[in-house]
Amino acid sequence: MDVVELHNRTVTNFAELVAEVADNQWTDSTPCSDWDVRALVNHVVGEERWTVPLMAGKTIAEVGDTLDGDLLGEDPARTASDAAGEATAAAGRSIDKVHLSYGDEDPHEYLRQLAADHLVHGWDLAVAIGAQPRLNADLVADVGSWFAEREDMYRSVGMIGPHLEGFTAPADQLLAAFGRDPHWSPALGVLDRFGSAFDAADLDTVMSLVTDDIVFESTSPSPDGTRLEGADAVRAEWARLFADTDDPHFETEETVLLGERAVVRWRYSWREASGDRGHVRGVDVLRLRDGKIAEKLSYVKG
Repeated sequence: MDVVELHNRTVTNFAELVAEVADNQWTDSTPCSDWDVRALVNHVVGEERWTVPLMAGKTIAEVGDTLDGDLLGEDPARTASDAAGEATAAAGRSIDKVHLSYGDEDPHEYLRQLAADHLVHGWDLAVAIGAQPRLNADLVADVGSWFAEREDMYRSVGMIGPHLEGFTAPADQLLAAFGRDPHWSPALGVLDRFGSAFDAADLDTVMSLVTDDIVFESTSPSPDGTRLEGADAVRAEWARLFADTDDPHFETEETVLLGERAVVRWRYSWREASGDRGHVRGVDVLRLRDGKIAEKLSYVKG
């Protein structure tokens, strides 16, 4: 496929997906665990804004910090549409070299990088908002053959996660090569974000992922634990846990999702007065409702 056509199709597809984002979906989880929907779209729009000056021969230093921060404003869909139009127009320019952060690059290689990013992030956005992914077979085949020779390089610099095995469909294989789980769902995204926030003792983010009427049963005192109801009571309990624990670390070992129910196997460790690390292992039996955790029943080994 002509590289400009490849680029422009993936960019247009992404803009069409942005137009499908509902007003209440901008803070929803995505397969990129560090980004919600708005942050994901802002990242891609940023790439499109950068395409214009770079395909005009400008250097990163000349662009400076003018494209930093939030680029979406109050009308993200319109902003994304405008940025896509400008990027597709810029892609057809004739230029000898593009000045990237790692050095000068062939413009066709740069456009292929952008096409791959738009295709995969388009899937990220589609599954996050419940839309139909734009993984056309010809786009997947073109990006897949190009990426096969660059996957190790991408991974070596930390741009993608581990390659996932066990998938046979071409689109699934491409996603797995980019470190994506083709079976990802928004519910799994909520659980991933909750686990990451709990590990970081980020109480505000933790509480943003639970319902106002959250029910939490702790693991102590034995044998039944303590039952807390409502966000205020649960917040106070978790604030006490974070404050009283030296160097806590929460690690998710396995997640099983069954409709509105989930089971998460975890390991929780801390630094003891001796300097050694103590730990417990256990499971949470969770209930999800409207994209948040409504019930967290915790059980610990021993």
